[in-house]
Amino acid sequence: MKLVSKKYQNIHKLFVGLLVLFTCTTAVAQEYKYEIGGMAGMSMYMGDANQTNLLLGLNPGGGLVFRRNFNFRWALKTDLLAGKISGDTKNTENVFPDHAEYKFSRSFYELGGQMEFNFLPYSDKFAYLNTSRMAPYLLSGLGFTMAPGKQTFSGLYFSLGLGVKYKIKNRINLGVEYAVRKLYGDGFDSPDSEGFNLDNPYQINSGAFKNKDWYNTLMFSVTWDFGPNDRKCTNE
Repeated sequence: MKLVSKKYQNIHKLFVGLLVLFTCTTAVAQEYKYEIGGMAGMSMYMGDANQTNLLLGLNPGGGLVFRRNFNFRWALKTDLLAGKISGDTKNTENVFPDHAEYKFSRSFYELGGQMEFNFLPYSDKFAYLNTSRMAPYLLSGLGFTMAPGKQTFSGLYFSLGLGVKYKIKNRINLGVEYAVRKLYGDGFDSPDSEGFNLDNPYQINSGAFKNKDWYNTLMFSVTWDFGPNDRKCTNE
């Protein structure tokens, strides 16, 4: 009986030890819960007037970014962005009805949310957990875009992109990311409703990926960490 009792005591100690280790690891999974900051960069249009060039028609853009860090790998980011796009049918090999030519420029605003996955555990501390102060990441999410004008555009988008984060010092992060946004609409490149425009110029039925507009962003960001996690197991 004593042998059996001692065996169960050892199992209990092992279980408690594993539980403590899991609790400690979870508690330090991220030093701070939140990030807030700004971003600035460029926005580019893709659609009927530009179907292949990812960096054609560079225009300024910028906004605010808020991030909720769940652990070293996963984060949820929200952005509020303003930018500009422009296009010219002279830059494309497409032939439009009646050989019409069209150029445009318009501003837009977006509110979006993306999930981010860091390919490396991101932190400048907790070296025993093999963390890295630089981490490439993948992002994907949904958002809403509005572009005012004579023909106001509004619609949802799906986003996909890549980026890199670098923790320059405690609480301060630098970042750069390139993301494409697939709009669920075809009027983004037609701010003027009079005469020829690029809102379905070929008059064909639309599909999920056919006859829709896109825009891309290249953004540089600076964010500040706040909201420290409750770290009961270590003060590192």
